[in-house]
Amino acid sequence: MADQLLSTGPPRRTLPESYIRPESQRPRLTAVESDANIPVIDLSTDDLSQIMSQIRDACQYYGFFQIVNHGMPTGLMVEMKAIAREFFSLPPEEKAKLYSDDPAKKIRLSTSFNIRKETVRNWRDYLRLHCYPLEDFVPVWPSKPPSFREVVSTYCREVRQLGFRLLGLISLSLGLEEDYIEKVLGEQEQHMAINYYPQCPEPELTYGLQAHTDPNALTILLQDQKVAGLQVLKDDKWIRVDPRPNALVINIGDQLQALSNGRYKSVWHRAVVNSDKERISVASFLCPCNGAVISPAMKLTGEGSPAIYRSFTYDEYYKKFWSRNLDQEHCLELFKR
Repeated sequence: MADQLLSTGPPRRTLPESYIRPESQRPRLTAVESDANIPVIDLSTDDLSQIMSQIRDACQYYGFFQIVNHGMPTGLMVEMKAIAREFFSLPPEEKAKLYSDDPAKKIRLSTSFNIRKETVRNWRDYLRLHCYPLEDFVPVWPSKPPSFREVVSTYCREVRQLGFRLLGLISLSLGLEEDYIEKVLGEQEQHMAINYYPQCPEPELTYGLQAHTDPNALTILLQDQKVAGLQVLKDDKWIRVDPRPNALVINIGDQLQALSNGRYKSVWHRAVVNSDKERISVASFLCPCNGAVISPAMKLTGEGSPAIYRSFTYDEYYKKFWSRNLDQEHCLELFKR
């Protein structure tokens, strides 16, 4: 099955039929717009009220934002992307050891999204890692390239610290106690998807990853600085999120939409591919513990603002998410009251 990886073998000169989307589902790249108002938040600003106001607006109207001066070492970000490229350049026999199409596996190399259920595939390979507690998972991570475990574990620690800081700011921006969201989510799991999008002979016919929202709470994305690919849906139009030097992209996930009683939006986003260049991205996911009970914060419900979603456990939500295709209706719709 590992021979299905796009990162194995020579570049494809034509797009295989299994990747071609029906005409009505294609990305229409010429219709994608730029948006000079994409929120960029400087976390080094001393004015906390300004940061909270910017986060509130970004989460309400965009569902995502970029952060700069966030404390993540620039050198580590460069190393993380470099080790990702090295990994996908490994010989086929090394990658075959990690290949699996089982979504339940905590360490796996795979392709597309969920090839057991898909009718049309996505033009990407990805390495999925569970990252917390690190001591439980690092020993079973890939041992090649030689510095993989050291670089990726260092990056994971920094991302987790930054994620908790952001959850605190998001809590405050909702008028909740700073630690409210962190407490509700419990002992949070942490996952990572290291994505590889090869050159694509016909990018207008397929996706790197089709439109979806993230089922977790918060996503921290490290973008390729040289190749754009991320697009988000705003006011029923797709907009490009061009790489910004040393910035990280923050996506609001489904669990924060539920906790905020719909005030904050889990952003629909997609990845498109490039005919000239390969692209790397690293998505880090902060996830509630499986037993965490997710429901709208009481302070955000009441007269005139009833709870939109019923209570559910994250385990229930996550299983439902993975039982479906990405291009079905928003999974949160199944949890409405």
